[in-house]
Amino acid sequence: MDAVIDVRRADERYPGGEAEAGITTRHAFSFGPHYDPENLRFGALIACNEERLAPGAGFDEHPHRHTEIVTWVVEGELTHRDSTGHETVVRPGDVQRLSAAGGVRHVERNDGDAPLTFVQMWLVPREADGDPRHEVVRGLADAAPYAVPEAGAVLRAHRPGAGQRWAVPDAPYVYVHVVRGTVRLADTELGPGDAARLTGERGVAAAGVTDAEVLVWEMSA
Repeated sequence: MDAVIDVRRADERYPGGEAEAGITTRHAFSFGPHYDPENLRFGALIACNEERLAPGAGFDEHPHRHTEIVTWVVEGELTHRDSTGHETVVRPGDVQRLSAAGGVRHVERNDGDAPLTFVQMWLVPREADGDPRHEVVRGLADAAPYAVPEAGAVLRAHRPGAGQRWAVPDAPYVYVHVVRGTVRLADTELGPGDAARLTGERGVAAAGVTDAEVLVWEMSA
């Protein structure tokens, strides 16, 4: 595997959503009518969507299958309901995961009075079918690992201050998404909405240029 760092800027994301319904989406990978055969997935990751919902807006009940759906709320509150009977409110710093397995339906809404922003990431599990599962981890600690073993992946949320350094994981595939602030990855600065895809890289360091929040996936396949 050749080592490479592939930087994707925020303005390269595919636009989506329904502005008239209060939904604005920016897709990092091929999605819906935006099809790019060279940008279908990276490692196990097949979607990294930046979602913005106005108060009262949301996604009506819709199905998923064979997908690990991980949600990170940036601001506001996300109300989630699914066909397994779970109803939760997800807040900034929480991680929600819905394992769609053989099939599940869910609703995602902004039932609050303030705008809602969240990042939703989809991963392909190693095995299909099974029973859907849902969990929420409240207040994920800085750099604490959140494992998604079904997809051979681990998520960490880094919140560096200006000048604070951390080591990017040595893994076959690493996906770095900047939520807020500015960071330096190797010799490249990344701002809000920017992402980097690292393949076979080792010994890469990152640092906060400003106070920042960064989501980092390490994936084995």
